[in-house]
Amino acid sequence: MIKHYFIAACAAVMTLSAAVSSAQNVDAQLVKRGEYLAKAGDCVACHTAKGGKPFAGGLPIATPIGTVYSSNITPDKEHGLGNYSEAEFDQALRHGIRKDGASLYPAMPYPSYAKVKPADVKALYAYFMNGVKAEPVPNRNVDIVWPLSMRWPLSIWRKVFAPGVAVDGADDNSPIVRGRYLVEGLGHCGACHTPRGVGMQEKALSDDSTQFLSGGVIDGYLASNLRADPRDGLGTWSEADIVAFLKTGRNSHSAAFGGMADVVANSTQHLSDEDLTAIAKYLKSLAPVKSGVAPLAYDDKTHQALRKGSDQSNGAMTFLNNCAACHRSSGKGYEETFPVLALSPTVNAENPASLIRIVLEGAEMPWTQTAPTQFAMPAFGARLSDQEVADVVTFIRSSWGNSAGAVKADEVAKVRKTLPPKTSVEIGSAPVAKQ
Repeated sequence: MIKHYFIAACAAVMTLSAAVSSAQNVDAQLVKRGEYLAKAGDCVACHTAKGGKPFAGGLPIATPIGTVYSSNITPDKEHGLGNYSEAEFDQALRHGIRKDGASLYPAMPYPSYAKVKPADVKALYAYFMNGVKAEPVPNRNVDIVWPLSMRWPLSIWRKVFAPGVAVDGADDNSPIVRGRYLVEGLGHCGACHTPRGVGMQEKALSDDSTQFLSGGVIDGYLASNLRADPRDGLGTWSEADIVAFLKTGRNSHSAAFGGMADVVANSTQHLSDEDLTAIAKYLKSLAPVKSGVAPLAYDDKTHQALRKGSDQSNGAMTFLNNCAACHRSSGKGYEETFPVLALSPTVNAENPASLIRIVLEGAEMPWTQTAPTQFAMPAFGARLSDQEVADVVTFIRSSWGNSAGAVKADEVAKVRKTLPPKTSVEIGSAPVAKQ
């Protein structure tokens, strides 16, 4: 009898041990899943200050009413999320409400995160509580003058502009549905690529309107039109082009610059090929903002004029002296090394802000695991005057088949005033490649 009890007890212990081991394995899988989702949401980009600890906050985020500093979202119990329950974490992530009941500034893209399903919220919570190192870094107060610094009006903003939250349901993992979920939700692409209204709200949060992903302005750059427009959107890009851009930061049409370079480096390069393809399929399903517009066609006249020296205009000469070595007199650059200028959506955008800023400040491709070599364009802000920049940008926007409007010197001066002080002392030089 004792022998039977002993065997039964051992079996019970073994069963309990197996259950504990299984639970620990499930938890580890949940944390791993949350880590992937955090990369899909690019959480580290906003919640890490320059030179700071990952997720410890402190990054300054400029808004029309002042500067907001990102929060510490490590599991530190005093300054971070260490005392947040899963429900309180959900309230902050998808509803824009802190643990103390105060509303978050919409610099936190909770209107997009509202579309994240509860199961994915659970995985994100598991990751931030168990997969991130706690950092005792205090949060910084906002640099917004009173009375604009009062938070109670934000509760009204939330009720007017923030959508209801998603619920778990039957999974539809068809590529376009999966792509929509990533783009509209965790990817919060609309936060940059959708124009904003007078209340600084995104004019659309989904494809119910062609305003969604039709282009916006962020940090002085134009966040490109991601719809099917052939001139300033993704109309001439294939699904493979989009996947390559998100995975490597470059393709035969363009290279990532500004904030998008950080998105590629921190987020999209880490996504699975399946998810990148789903994003590409969804973006290619979006109708253009303007229907019936034909694609641009390459025109070789500029190339021949530059070769023969028959174009002696200020724009042409400035291009030859500063740009042609990399972008070539044909405007076709060198594939995946120096971006093409001919028929480029960035070049043909109605708003020339990005092109002006790149000329003044320079740009650098992101480093990625698939494409580890970084090519950088130097800043020409100290070498070229406002008029010279206006001339060369106008030349680029009207050459090789491009058909964008002229740029004036006062437009360049306006962009120059927004640049960091370092730009004024940088002198354009040969391009740099980092390995």
